Amino acid sequence: MRNAALITVLVALAGCGVETATTAATSAAIKQQEVDQGKKTMEQAKQKVEQAAQQVQSRAEQTGAAADK
Repeated sequence: MRNAALITVLVALAGCGVETATTAATSAAIKQQEVDQGKKTMEQAKQKVEQAAQQVQSRAEQTGAAADK
């Protein structure tokens, strides 16, 4: 009887370990998605900044050309 109780407790604890591991894996996957999304957002922001810098450069060149005339 005592062995059966011990086995039941061990099985219950093992089940908790599996659930904890599953939760940790799910949490890690979610964090990875957040990191990937952050990288994507950062790349989009970088592209927008580069486009804005090109526009400023073009306008400066146009203004300089108009002033030379």
